[in-house]
Amino acid sequence: MEKTFNPHKIEQACYQHWEEQGLFKPSGSGDPYCILLPPPNVTGSLHMGHAFQHTVMDALIRYNRMKGNNTLWQCGTDHAGIATQMVVERKLNAEGKTRHDLGRENFVERIWDWKEESGGNITQQMRRLGTSPDWSREVFTMDDNLSEAVQEVFITLHEEGLIYRGKRLVNWDPALLTAVSDLEVISEEEDGFMWHMRYPLTDNSGSLVVATTRPETMLGDAAVAVHPDDERYQHLIGKTITLPITGREIPIIADDYVDQEFGTGCVKITPAHDFNDYDMGKRHNLPLINIFTDHANINDEAPEEFRGLERFEARKQIIAKLEQDGFLVEVKPHKLKVPRGDRSGVVIEPYLTDQWYVAVESLAKPAIEAVESGEIRFVPENWNKTYFQWMNNIQDWCISRQLWWGHRIPAWFDESGKVYVGRSEAEVRAKNSLDDSVKLKQDDDVLDTWFSSALWPFATMGWPKETPELDTFVPSSVLVTGFDIIFFWVARMIMMTKKFTGKIPFKDIYITGLVRDENGDKMSKSKGNVLDPIDVIDGIDLDALVEKRTQGMMQPKMAAKITKATRKQFAEGIDAYGTDALRFTFAAMASTSRDINFDMSRVEGYRNFCNKIWNATRFVLMNTEEFDTGNKGGELNLSVFDKWIWSRFQDTLQSFETAVSQYRFDLAAQNLYEFTWNQFCDWYLELSKAVLNSDTTTEAEKRGTRHTLINVLEHMMRLLHPIMPFITDEIWQKIKPLSVNGATCNSIMSDAFPVFDASKKDAAAEADIEWVKSFVIGIRNIRGEMDIAPSKKLDVLLDNVSEIDKRQLAQNQVYLLNLAKLSSITELLGEEAPACATALVGEMEIMIPMAGLIDKDAELARLSKAADKLNQDLKRTEGKLNNESFVSKAPAAVIDKEKAKMADAKMQLAKIEEQAAAIRAM
Repeated sequence: MEKTFNPHKIEQACYQHWEEQGLFKPSGSGDPYCILLPPPNVTGSLHMGHAFQHTVMDALIRYNRMKGNNTLWQCGTDHAGIATQMVVERKLNAEGKTRHDLGRENFVERIWDWKEESGGNITQQMRRLGTSPDWSREVFTMDDNLSEAVQEVFITLHEEGLIYRGKRLVNWDPALLTAVSDLEVISEEEDGFMWHMRYPLTDNSGSLVVATTRPETMLGDAAVAVHPDDERYQHLIGKTITLPITGREIPIIADDYVDQEFGTGCVKITPAHDFNDYDMGKRHNLPLINIFTDHANINDEAPEEFRGLERFEARKQIIAKLEQDGFLVEVKPHKLKVPRGDRSGVVIEPYLTDQWYVAVESLAKPAIEAVESGEIRFVPENWNKTYFQWMNNIQDWCISRQLWWGHRIPAWFDESGKVYVGRSEAEVRAKNSLDDSVKLKQDDDVLDTWFSSALWPFATMGWPKETPELDTFVPSSVLVTGFDIIFFWVARMIMMTKKFTGKIPFKDIYITGLVRDENGDKMSKSKGNVLDPIDVIDGIDLDALVEKRTQGMMQPKMAAKITKATRKQFAEGIDAYGTDALRFTFAAMASTSRDINFDMSRVEGYRNFCNKIWNATRFVLMNTEEFDTGNKGGELNLSVFDKWIWSRFQDTLQSFETAVSQYRFDLAAQNLYEFTWNQFCDWYLELSKAVLNSDTTTEAEKRGTRHTLINVLEHMMRLLHPIMPFITDEIWQKIKPLSVNGATCNSIMSDAFPVFDASKKDAAAEADIEWVKSFVIGIRNIRGEMDIAPSKKLDVLLDNVSEIDKRQLAQNQVYLLNLAKLSSITELLGEEAPACATALVGEMEIMIPMAGLIDKDAELARLSKAADKLNQDLKRTEGKLNNESFVSKAPAAVIDKEKAKMADAKMQLAKIEEQAAAIRAM
C-alpha cells in the first residue's frame, strides 16, 4: 500500500471499474429494493443539497445491494422547461438572434443539440460523488417512451373530464411570458411604500381611505371591502364609491377576510391582480378587470393617458395624478414581501390568462388515504401534517406553460376555438370526422415539467406498456427528497401513480433537511457562502479560490482555512478532502433536523478518519501479510482482546442496521466512527501489539490475533462501504485474500454485507477489557493532569483491591505494564501511601507517587500561566456576549459557539485549580 492515503489516485479508476463491470444493475434475485432519483435539471450542476441527498440514497442502495436484495437505483434528468429554454436563448442572443428567428422546430432542435453536448454535467459530477445508479437505465423526461406516457395521461384525464381549459389567475412572469409555479417564485422582504388613497363616496357624503403597496392596480379595482362587524363602516355597506382617475362606480362590500386592525380597515379589491382578491371576487360575483398586457404594460382597459406604459412607470404617473387631484393622503415606508421569478428576477404578477388545469379533488382522496392508512410513511412522521394540510385544501393544478421546450399539449383548436384532444392531428380528425376544410392549429403551450415528473415512478418503469419492472419496482422502497417539494412533486406522484397503476409509488418518504452554511444561513451566491461539493472533494488552486471568493461563490470559512500547511496542497492541485470524507460528513449530519449546518472542519476531521483507517490497514498488513493468519488451518487461540473486538463488532453491526432502518444516518455514522477509530484503530491495535510483541505468548495466540486483525478489518470495510465506497474497496482488494473467505468478488460492493453472529458476542470479554481500559485511562489521565511524559515509566500503587480486581491484575498485568508504560504494580496492604496523584477504577484506587516525578514550583507556574491565558480568553468572550450590538446582529449559531467557549473556559479553569490544589497538598 501507498504510505499515505491519496483519494485522487484511487477514486476515478475505482469508479470506472465498477461501471465497466456493470455492478450497478439489479441482480435479478432477492427481494426488490428500489429508489427513484429525484431527477435533477438537465441544466444543473451538483450542489450541496444534491450531494447530501445522493449520499443518503447511495448508502441505502449499496447497503441493500450487499444484503442480497434485487436493488435498482433508477436515475434520470428532467428537461427543465424554463431553465433549458433560457440557456439556449442566451446562446442565441449572443449570436444576435432570438428563438423567433429560428422558428419553433429549429429552436427545439437547437436545444436537443445543446443537451447532447452539455446536458450531462451533473451526471458526471454524480459519478465523482461515488453514486451507483443503474446508468444503463438512465432516462430523460423528453425521451420518446416518457413522452408517450405523458401524452397517455393527459388524454385519459381529459376524456374523464379531469383536465380542462379555463381563464384563471396564475403567477405570471412578464419577462419570460409564461405562467410559473409557486416553487419558481421567490418572495423576499424588500423596502417599499404604502400609499394611502382617498376614494370618494358616490353620493358625496364622504370618502374612504384605502392603503396599497401597488397603486397602479387601482385601475382594475372592482370593490372596496370592510369587515362585516366593523362598526365604523357598517352604514356604508351596499353603497358605492367613485374610483378616482377611472370614474367607475364600485360597491362597498363586507367580507370576513378583511382585517379590521390593519391600516384603515378598508381594502381595495382587484380580483384580476391579486389571489386573495380573486377569491373574494368569486364570492361576491365581482367583475375581473385586467389592466395589464402579457409584458405587464397597461392595456386598453385603462384610461388612454396610461395605455402602453410599463407598470412601474405607470405607478409613478398614477401617483402623480392622484396627488394632483387631491386623492393621495400619505405615503409611508413599508417592508413587504416581493415575489420575483427565480430565473428572470422580475416581479411576478398575478395575471388572468387561459390555461390548462387538472381537477385534483378526486385524485387527492386516495392519495390522502394512502398516508392516513400508513401504506405510505413519512420520515420524520411530522411531515405528514404538512402533507395533509395541503392535500385537504388542494386547488386545481395549472399545468400549461407558454414555452417552446417541453411536452407540447396534445390539443388542437379549430377556427371557432373548439378544442380537440388526441395523440396527433390525424387521430383528432378521424375521431371527430373532420375533413381538410376544417383548419386545425395545435396549442402552442407545453406542459409544466412537474406534470411529467409526477409520472416518474411508473413512466420510468415502462408504463403504459406492461413491463417486468412495473411489477417488480412499483412501489419503490423509499423516496429521498426535500420538504420544499412535498406539494409540487411528492403529492402529485402519489396522486398520479395511484390513478394509473392502482399502486402507491413508494413505501417511505424520507424528508431531508436543508443544507445551510455553518452559521445556519441559506447558501446563496449573493451571500458568498456557496460551496461546490467537487471543490470540497478535489480542492482548488489558490488563484481559482480567490476568483471564486471574489465572485461570491466560496464559503468565507473555506478561504480562511487555507493555512500554510494546506497552501502547498491547493497550489499543487492535490486533493483536499476526497469523496469518502465528504460523504461521511453528510451521513454524520443526516439527523431528523430540518436544517443541516455544514461545517468544513467536520470534513477535515473525517479526512483524518480516512487517514486513520489507511494507517491502521498498513499496520495490519505489516503484521499479517507475511505471517500465518490461520485462514488455511492451524490452531487459533483467541485472546480476551480478540474476543472483545469481535463482540464489539457485533454490537456495532446491530446498531448500524437499526439506525439505517430508521433513516438515522447520523447515528449509523456515529457508531461506525466510534468502533473504527476508538475501539479498533486505537485500543485493539495497541492491545494486539501487546500480544504480537510479547515473548510469553504462544504461536497459537499470535495466530489468533493475526486472524482477528485481518478478519475484523475486512468485516469493518464491508460495514463502512455504503457510506465510504472508495477507500473501503481499495483496502478490501488488499486484505480480502488474507481473510477467511479469500478473494471471491471483483469488488467489495459485490460481496455480502456482514451478518450478525451471536456466537461472537462475549459479555465477559467486554467486561474484562472495559476494566483494562479504565485502568489504562486512569494512568493516562494522571500523566496528562501532571504533565508527565507518556514515555516515562511509572510505579503504581493500588488500594481497596477487590477479588475481581485481583483476577484482572493476574490475567492482564503483562499487558497493563506495556500499555500504560509502568515499571511496577504494587498492592498496598495497610501501609500508608506517600503523596500521590490518584484515579479510580470502580472502587479500586490507583496511586502514582509524585516524589521525584515533577517540580512542584515549575508545575504550579505552568498551571498559573495556563489559567492566565484562559482568563484572558474568558474576558474577551464575556465582553462579546455583553455587547448588545454583537448579540443583536450575530447569527444564533455564532452566539451559541461563544457561549460554549465561555462554558469550556470556566470548566478548564476549575480543572486547573483542582490540579494546583493537589500539587500544593503533596
